[in-house]
Amino acid sequence: MTDQPTAGAETGTQDTRISDFWDAARGHLGWGKLDTVLGESVDGAVPPPAWSFGDDARLADELLGLVLDGRKTATSTALVEFTSGDEPLPRVGDVSIVLDSAGDPRALLRTTDVEVVPFDRVGAEHAAAEGEGDRSLASWQREHEVYWRRVLGDEGFAPTMDVVTERFELVYPKDGPAPAVD
Repeated sequence: MTDQPTAGAETGTQDTRISDFWDAARGHLGWGKLDTVLGESVDGAVPPPAWSFGDDARLADELLGLVLDGRKTATSTALVEFTSGDEPLPRVGDVSIVLDSAGDPRALLRTTDVEVVPFDRVGAEHAAAEGEGDRSLASWQREHEVYWRRVLGDEGFAPTMDVVTERFELVYPKDGPAPAVD
């Protein structure tokens, strides 16, 4: 479902946790601490964007758990959620840190594919890759319509609205425990 970026630097503690996670995770990308010193790349100097799935704690942990279990390798966001906030669209190769409901960094993802398609043209393969429910297209359409009507309002949802579909790979941790879901 929708990715929710974290608001600025909420606490020094969260910033430290994200920086520590990034220090541990970036080596899995092949980026070292000296890359920025040697001028090879500035990408490794600053942690990438950190965000959580969905719009509430339960959904954030549930969807993160699917990622950590290897079942979820895709997500989708209504295009208007990017354009209304002047957020850049994801690009192939982008990396990001996924937070759990407590704001703890739990996963480093790398984007492998991005497409913008109308809601009613999202395919069954993408729906299955999202790993939610029974992984069927009908379930994906039903649940995402409910979600976007809640987030965007009834007037903001339309079967022809553009959706950013994104595929990703879990870079770090490869074998992490899923968060507890109450």
